[in-house]
Amino acid sequence: MASEKEKMLTQKPYIPSDEELANDRLYAQSRCFEINSIPPIEISKRNDLYKELLGSYGKKFLIETPFHCDYGYNIHIGENFYSNYNLVILDCAEVTIGDNVMIAPNLGIYTAGHPIDAENRNSGREYAIPVKIGNNVWIGGHVVINPGISIGDNTVIGSGSILTKDIPANVIAAGNPCKVIREITGEDKKYYYKKREL
Repeated sequence: MASEKEKMLTQKPYIPSDEELANDRLYAQSRCFEINSIPPIEISKRNDLYKELLGSYGKKFLIETPFHCDYGYNIHIGENFYSNYNLVILDCAEVTIGDNVMIAPNLGIYTAGHPIDAENRNSGREYAIPVKIGNNVWIGGHVVINPGISIGDNTVIGSGSILTKDIPANVIAAGNPCKVIREITGEDKKYYYKKREL
C-alpha cells in the first residue's frame, strides 16, 4: 500500500497531515527559519543550508531571504539562478527551474491544489502537480504560478501576472490571467543596446 508521501509524489490525492509529511515540512520550515536568520553578509553559510534543503542545484546560485518552502527536496534549480526577496514555493510536487533564471521579489510557485467539491475538500485530501520553468526565463515581481504550469525557454513574465495556463518559449507574457503579448525578436536586442548606447 502506497504511503501518503508516495501518493503526493505521484500526483494522487493524499493526506498532508500524515506524520511523515508533517515531519518533512517541519524540517523544511526549521531550515528556512535558520536560513532567514543568517546575516546577509554570510552568503556562504546561507548557501550551505540551501544545499541541504534543496533537491538539486547548480554550482552558482543566489536566493535572497526571506525564502519559504514546504519540503525543499522537490525543488530543483539550474545553473546561475537568482531570486530576489520573498520567494515562496509550495513544492508538494516537483518544481524544476532551468539555467539562467531571474526572479523578482514576491514570487509564489504553488504545486498544491484542493478539491473543488466541499465534501472532498473537507476530507483533508489534496493533490499536487509539478511546475516547470525553462532556461533563460525572467519573471517579474508579485507573480503567481499555479499548479501544473510550464514556462518555455527565454520567456519574460510581466509583474503582477497570474499564470493559469502554460506559457510558450520566446515570448513576453503578462496579465491576470497571464497571456502572451508578443514574441521576442532580434529587434528587442537592438532596441536595448540603442537606447543605452552600449
